[in-house]
Amino acid sequence: MSSETLTFAEQLAHAHATVPDALPGAAFCALADGILALLFPQRAERPLPSADAVAAELHHFRAELAVLLNQVPNLPAPPSVLANEFAAQLPALRAALQRDASAILASDPAAQGLGEIVSTYPGFYATALYRVAHALYVRGLPRLPRLLSEYAHQRTGIDIHPGAHIGAAFCIDHGTGIVIGESAVIGANVQIYQGVTLGAMSVTKGLQGTKRHPTIEDHVVVYAGATILGGSTVIGAHSIIGGNVWLTESVPSHSRVYHRAHINISRSLDPSAELVFSI
Repeated sequence: MSSETLTFAEQLAHAHATVPDALPGAAFCALADGILALLFPQRAERPLPSADAVAAELHHFRAELAVLLNQVPNLPAPPSVLANEFAAQLPALRAALQRDASAILASDPAAQGLGEIVSTYPGFYATALYRVAHALYVRGLPRLPRLLSEYAHQRTGIDIHPGAHIGAAFCIDHGTGIVIGESAVIGANVQIYQGVTLGAMSVTKGLQGTKRHPTIEDHVVVYAGATILGGSTVIGAHSIIGGNVWLTESVPSHSRVYHRAHINISRSLDPSAELVFSI
């Protein structure tokens, strides 16, 4: 082995030995999947047979979460306290996700039932992991919430920052390519389609900690490909934002905003006559 290779290996060894904040990311994401399977047996390989079995699984989850948190530096509270606080929120988390699933069922004519939505819909899965990540984010846990949101992003193509505030009965339809920024605020009964961006007008670092992303009020529908930017941009309640709309200013409640495309269509009695080949 050359001295040059050895020197590089030594540099990496030093980096590995001195990393101050290695996190149990893979184990934590697996634990989040496990808790979703516990809350929704449609996601489990084997439903639990009794209340005692469920109670034992809840105890195991709490203990495993505390063990993982014990590996995280700079926690805002002792690992056992944070694990107990999060476990206490599981009934509310399940209720919130049941409302999300019901909203999807009510709005999607392709949905065959809640079981299908819970077990197969990427929009529900991304929302579920967002709600877990947000619960940890508001408690001040470092990096773990973002690790979880990026895990959901990789699996679904839906990118929801754990700092966003999303109200009840949230419905993502299809979902691929959705981006929801850190300071976005979304009200109740909002429906968002694929390719929607709720983003910032600028990515200047000096804006860190400010309201950079839009507010979407209650009962709004945002169709595919729409882009809504800016921390002062507010979409009023009961509005519809059409596909491919680009918005950087607020609209009042009950608005209908559409992008008008210009498409030219012509006809020919013999379309093959218009084909030109060059070899």
